Amino acid sequence: MPRDVDERKKRAALRKLRKAAALAEEGLGPPLSDWEVEFLEEVEQRIETYGSAFADPEKGGQDEPLSALQKLKLREIDRKARGKGKAGFQNKRSSFKNKRKDEAPGARKYVRNLEDDFEDEDVQPAPPPGKPTLVDLRAQIAAGAGPKPAPPRKPDTSPRKPVTQRPAFRVIEGGKSDAEE
Repeated sequence: MPRDVDERKKRAALRKLRKAAALAEEGLGPPLSDWEVEFLEEVEQRIETYGSAFADPEKGGQDEPLSALQKLKLREIDRKARGKGKAGFQNKRSSFKNKRKDEAPGARKYVRNLEDDFEDEDVQPAPPPGKPTLVDLRAQIAAGAGPKPAPPRKPDTSPRKPVTQRPAFRVIEGGKSDAEE
């Protein structure tokens, strides 16, 4: 049963389908698979016959000729036919990436080099007080002294509850019984 689909939307969807098929025949990109060619033909036939290429109203708008997934697949086929490759996360512009076009891809302009902060290579930042540095430990090991052993741990003397068994179920006499009802 045909649905009432806006004629302009139906013509636009058919035009996109036919244009994708024509671009694929030109051979600008890789050839379409058998499944993709069959998809284009069947969707075009359904739109011409029924006015829409899908029946389930949960998959798209009632006045739309293509479902959301059919639109997505048509867009992928169109990009493939034009030779532009697959669109995905790697091609989308992220707010975390460098947005300047004049820089090489992958170039990181605002990265801080920690070695620029020190004038001499021998100068190192002071460690927090009380903590030995790696250089100190290496010097101790080279001298044969080695790091100081950790003091022995004291046994735990905190009071603990003894492990008990679960309480047994007891019946209390004198409660309501079935006979009193």
